[in-house]
Amino acid sequence: MVPDISVCGRYTYLATELFWGAVAAVLLRRANALRKAGVTILALYPIAYCWDRYTLAVGVFDIKLRTGIDIAGIPLEEHLFMAVVPGLVIGIHETIFGE
Repeated sequence: MVPDISVCGRYTYLATELFWGAVAAVLLRRANALRKAGVTILALYPIAYCWDRYTLAVGVFDIKLRTGIDIAGIPLEEHLFMAVVPGLVIGIHETIFGE
């Protein structure tokens, strides 16, 4: 059985992005990799934006538990997702393998 995470209603997706974003920020700060993550996120963002815009347009995702705020044609939460995922990956990588 999958747990019901919809307790925050339309703010559920935003809450999860903020939670995992905070985890990523802590890991990146601890590993002294905030700048490295920032550069990587900026480099990946245009690709992720185009990919996200396309997949939403063709109906790959139907995001129900979101705020309803769209920025540049995609949900606010998706913009956060495009920063959180690479930030978390780099934070974990640098924590494990950093100097």
